[in-house]
Amino acid sequence: MTHEDRGHYAKKHPADRTVKPEIAEAVKKRTSNGKISCPEAFKIAGDLNVQPAEIGFTIDFLETRIMKCQLGLFGHSPEKSIVKPAKNVSRALEEAIRERLIKGRLPCKAAWEIAQKSEIPKMGVSSACDTLGIKINSCQLGSF
Repeated sequence: MTHEDRGHYAKKHPADRTVKPEIAEAVKKRTSNGKISCPEAFKIAGDLNVQPAEIGFTIDFLETRIMKCQLGLFGHSPEKSIVKPAKNVSRALEEAIRERLIKGRLPCKAAWEIAQKSEIPKMGVSSACDTLGIKINSCQLGSF
């Protein structure tokens, strides 16, 4: 969505889709000034044993903004993105990334899995992608 869509996030979803009250309650408790962080959203998903996409839908429905993407791609201040290109990318990491590409892009979930398997920070994967000229897409929360 673009900045013109800010405050109209619910429009991304079918009008007949409903929010689960327990998820809405948890999101509201962790929201401050109309914003919730990516780590908080994932904590809710874990606590309630639901998929991150369900949390993302609820966040959108409540017209809340997601901040502090764990891959460093958006929602950081003062810069929106804090990803910087990696100075070098190991052959193993590059291969792991390239093996998981879908239509030339790396899904967010795959980036997380690569980070976990490689025992590196999530932003290490996004930095490697930046160096390799690979975009990350399909946010698990539905932001992008």
